Amino acid sequence: MKKYKFLVWSAFILVGVRVNSQADCVLGVGITNDSIISEIFQLNEMQKEKLTSFSAELKYRNDVLNNELRNVKERHPQGSETELRQLAEKYKNVMDSMGKVQTMIDKRMLTLFNPKQYELYQSLCKEAYRSPYIIVPSVYTDSIVDKN
Repeated sequence: MKKYKFLVWSAFILVGVRVNSQADCVLGVGITNDSIISEIFQLNEMQKEKLTSFSAELKYRNDVLNNELRNVKERHPQGSETELRQLAEKYKNVMDSMGKVQTMIDKRMLTLFNPKQYELYQSLCKEAYRSPYIIVPSVYTDSIVDKN
């Protein structure tokens, strides 16, 4: 279990740095290595496939948004204070979009978690003093139900 805690803390630290230290508990799909998420949450084959797909989708969407950031920086006039404020606002809007995309992808992945995986996610969020995303976990026919 110590190995998992170390990996999770590493993932949360990495995510916190790259996603502007939000109070939300970011799962980090597309940011954290897929194998780390897969190992920590013991994903089944379908979940692993979806994780790979979601990671690729996030990369594509962020590439588009990064392109937009470059265009804003290169094409927006920066000669006056007003123009610089407008540039900052456009930049902020694109960065906010990146955060929204991350949230959307993470929530999609979390909806594929079974109750035990989601409980682990909530527990790790609590340890990291973050607010978990609220979702309804999936119930799989191959999931083991703990009656205790």
